[in-house]
Amino acid sequence: MAVVCPECDNPLSIDDDEVEEGETLQCDECGVELEVVAVDPVELMALEEDGYDDEDAAHLNDEDEE
Repeated sequence: MAVVCPECDNPLSIDDDEVEEGETLQCDECGVELEVVAVDPVELMALEEDGYDDEDAAHLNDEDEE
């Protein structure tokens, strides 16, 4: 079954019989981590990275200045 990466629209070949809900995959094209959120039909969601976030960092800097 062909599923499309929600980040870059790259077609991914995923066998819906071999994936489970909650499983993580990686897009071959853009490298984003994807979570299987449904299996019938297969739906993918990009996982947010736990790393640096510009918005959170800006918010922390504002608090430090007070």
